[in-house]
Amino acid sequence: MKNLEICDGDLTQETLSRYLEANAIGVDTETMGLVYGRDRLCLVQLCDDNCYVAAIRIQRGQTKAPNLKKLMEAPQIVKIFHYARFDLAQLRTTFGIEVQPIFCTKIASKLARTYTNSHGLKSLVLELEGVELDKTSQSSDWGNAANLSDAQLSYAANDVLYLISLREKLITMLQREERWELAQQSMACLPTIVSLDIAHYKDIFEH
Repeated sequence: MKNLEICDGDLTQETLSRYLEANAIGVDTETMGLVYGRDRLCLVQLCDDNCYVAAIRIQRGQTKAPNLKKLMEAPQIVKIFHYARFDLAQLRTTFGIEVQPIFCTKIASKLARTYTNSHGLKSLVLELEGVELDKTSQSSDWGNAANLSDAQLSYAANDVLYLISLREKLITMLQREERWELAQQSMACLPTIVSLDIAHYKDIFEH
């Protein structure tokens, strides 16, 4: 894929400098599975508004990525995720990263697109961008970081490629429907929800 950089363990200083000039960055992670606390972080993907994608291969047992941490904690750059809750927990427990500020396209979609129950990234990109994502490589071995296939890398890149555009379109919808303030409040709660997840609490708001 054009404009795709593969990084081992952390962002290069040059790529960090590039991303620090952005107003917003799309972010996603790939793991060995979806069970938090069992399945480790394997890949972190980033994309700026020029569609420059970096994929960081994470080694088993790795606990530091200082350039990634600097970028994720930069207060002037919005970090955009789809289902931020899972990614934030992975980044915090693996690298001690406290991501801020945060925008979650899944939360935004659920608040804005109340005419549908389809809030997955594939459905969102299809409706708002007119692009059908290939999800064939979604369930694959991301742990073999040194030997990721072209199909896996393409899948990983596509998961961040549209996030900046989706954020803009979802904000427009939320403002139109007078739900933007509620969306911002919901996203501000995410670090606390992640803390509860890390502490292995279930839904404490249930009856």
